Amino acid sequence: MSNTWTFITASVAMLIAWSSQAQIPSTDPPNPYRTVENHFKLPAGRTWGAMSAVDIDKDGRSIWIAERCGGNSGCPTNATIDPVLLFDATGKLVRSFGAGLIMSPHGIHVDREGNVWVTDYSDNAPRGARGAPGAGRGRGATAGATRGHQVFKFSPQGKLLLTLGMAGGSNDVGYFYQPNDVLVTPRGDIFVAQGHGAGSGRILRFDKEGRFIKQFGRSGAGPGEFSVPHALAMDSQGRLFVGDRGNNRIQILDQDGKFLEDWKQFGRPSGLFIDRNDILYVTDSESGDTRNPDVKRGIRIGSARDGKVTAFIPDPWSAEPRPATTAPEGVAVDAAGNIIGVEVTETDVKLYVKK
Repeated sequence: MSNTWTFITASVAMLIAWSSQAQIPSTDPPNPYRTVENHFKLPAGRTWGAMSAVDIDKDGRSIWIAERCGGNSGCPTNATIDPVLLFDATGKLVRSFGAGLIMSPHGIHVDREGNVWVTDYSDNAPRGARGAPGAGRGRGATAGATRGHQVFKFSPQGKLLLTLGMAGGSNDVGYFYQPNDVLVTPRGDIFVAQGHGAGSGRILRFDKEGRFIKQFGRSGAGPGEFSVPHALAMDSQGRLFVGDRGNNRIQILDQDGKFLEDWKQFGRPSGLFIDRNDILYVTDSESGDTRNPDVKRGIRIGSARDGKVTAFIPDPWSAEPRPATTAPEGVAVDAAGNIIGVEVTETDVKLYVKK
C-alpha cells in the first residue's frame, strides 16, 4: 500500500510540474496572418505618437485609437492635438477629439451603446516632479498636477459624458493614479485596472452611474494579487481577464474579484481582446531578456475557454540592443477577423489579415 501511495504521489507531482511547465510558451504555433503597413492615414503634417489604446466601434468595422500626441508624453505640450481618433474600415480618419483634456491615453473601451471610454495614466506636472507626493492626494500622486490620472466617458461624437477620478491623480485617499485600462460590462458596471509602476496593482469597480462599489487585489504575485494590471477583457461567461503583466500571466476572476485561474502560456501580456466567439488575442511586448526569459514577443491567439494557443504573430524587431518594449502593446479585432496592433516604441499601427 505504501509503495502504491508513493507511486501515486510521485505521479501527481510530476503531472503538476509538467502542467506548470506546459503553460509557458517555449515554442509557438504558425503565423496565419500577413502584415499590412500604413493602412491608417493621419492628416498631412501629423505623425503617430506612442500607442497602447485601440478598440473596435459598435459597428464592428471602424477603429478607435488613442495616441499620445506625436510622442510618448506629448499631449501636455500639444494642447490643440486630439488624441482620440476614429478611422473607418479603409483607414480614413473620420473624426477626433480630446485635445487639452487627456494627458497620456493608455486604455480605450467602446461599450455596447458605442460610448468611448479612455484611461489617462499620466499628468501635466513638470517631468521633474514625477513621483513627488501631492498634498492630500496620497502616496503616488504627483505634486503640481492639475490634469491626468482619470477615466473619461465620451459619446461617439466626442461629448464628455462622465469623468471618474480626481484631476491630477489620487491614490491612497481616492482614485486614480496611473489607471491602465477600463472595461464596461453589458449591464453597465465599470472596471478600472490601476497600477503601472512596481509595487502597485488593484482593480476598482463602479456602477453605471460612476459610483464606487468596491476594489480588489493588491500588489503581489499570489492569486488575486497584481503587478502592473495592464489590460482588461471579458469573455462570454462574464469572467474578467486581467493582463497581470509584471507577473507574466493572465489572471481570470469573477466580477467580485474571486480568483479562478491563471494562464502563462500567452506570455507577458500588455494587451487583451476577446471576440464574440471567445477567441483571445494577447500582445506580448516585453518578454525575453530578464523579465520573461526564453519567451518570444508578439501576438498570441487562442481560446478564452480552454487557454489553448493556436496562432502566433512574431515581433519583427531584430536590432540589438532591443528596447524595453517592442511589438504591439494594444490589440483589437474587427468583425471580419482583422487584427489591429498599436505600438509604443515603434509609434506605429499595423493591420494583420489572414493569408
